[in-house]
Amino acid sequence: MLTLYGMTDSGNCYKPRLLLAKLRVPFRHVEVSTVDGGTRTADYLAKNPNGKVPLLESEDGRVLAESNAILLHLAEGTRFLPTDAYERALAYQWLFFEQYSHEPQIAVRRSLVKYPHLSAAASEKRMAALLDGGNKALAVMEQRLARAPFFAGEGLCVADIALYAYTHDAEAAGFELARFPFVSAWLARVAADEGHVEIGWKPA
Repeated sequence: MLTLYGMTDSGNCYKPRLLLAKLRVPFRHVEVSTVDGGTRTADYLAKNPNGKVPLLESEDGRVLAESNAILLHLAEGTRFLPTDAYERALAYQWLFFEQYSHEPQIAVRRSLVKYPHLSAAASEKRMAALLDGGNKALAVMEQRLARAPFFAGEGLCVADIALYAYTHDAEAAGFELARFPFVSAWLARVAADEGHVEIGWKPA
């Protein structure tokens, strides 16, 4: 059985849990938190020297880090990775966008709001910059979703799962999703897709 190490309330850790739920692949969840130092223990660093979550471990002991790399691995041969070369490249494009332009703004602002131990770094100037950057990322998404129902092709894929993870909770970080009606409609489509689970879900 696969083992997934991660934080239940982390968007990056939600991504592979959501895909595994949709694929109906059984896995074991092990809670490892950056908040309590769990990612810095010797045992965990032996698995992932970068000291971050999520981390996927297969039965044979091989490990894979980085949320979007895990998504691509799990999606191989499924409906969540386009077979058309151009659409697959689009999926990669939006995965890179998520990590470079979206997550550093929206996810970081969410963390500064959500976790008290990080609040000292939440200066007014920094929070305003993150809000501006996040709104720019949402505006880019809005333009794409005004022309297509999903980010790569006509069906939901890994790019949608990656972008959904933090976008669906963006209002908790102070973003006004009502300003982005196509993004809001897309969020509803993703949530309506078969096998959807909420961010707090983990296997029993």
